[in-house]
Amino acid sequence: MPDIDIDFVDRESALTHFKHIPASRLDNENIVKHNTGVYLHEVPVHARTGLCAVPYKDAEELGYFKIDFLNVSIYKDVRDENHLIELMEREPLWELLEHQEFVDQVFHLSGHSEILKKLKPTSAEELAAVLAIIRPAKRHLVNESWETIQKEVWTKPEDGSYYFKKAHAVSYAMACVVHMNLLCDTI
Repeated sequence: MPDIDIDFVDRESALTHFKHIPASRLDNENIVKHNTGVYLHEVPVHARTGLCAVPYKDAEELGYFKIDFLNVSIYKDVRDENHLIELMEREPLWELLEHQEFVDQVFHLSGHSEILKKLKPTSAEELAAVLAIIRPAKRHLVNESWETIQKEVWTKPEDGSYYFKKAHAVSYAMACVVHMNLLCDTI
């Protein structure tokens, strides 16, 4: 099943426009609300909680399709679609990623300035790889060459450990580019 995430400035406001059922997950054998997942189609609903009666991992096997509605506050400063496109297409000042005080302000990069200083990404594709390396399954690549990183970073780990799929990493890298450019616009 595909894994769909949609970013919103205000998740709750966006959800008011859709009939939806909150997804559920297991927490110590208790069914609890999934942080971001919803179903936009009919699913079994728990009468007391109003949540999907089937935890999302099991629901996926039954053919139900969860969509994650995410709060991404960096978009609050994007004026309109043309502004977003301009921010995405503008080459950011990559060298700013070598400065912890800047990195600690950037969506998804905060706290990872040492890895960024070491790898020095100079493109959205390289930044996506860095975002993948931050995850446990690919952390071992931090001391490798870009050639080795690009060969190995997107392969699924055999041990099942958590890793970033390329589609997610590229999406988050583009959000980082947007945020970097927004930060530079305010300086």
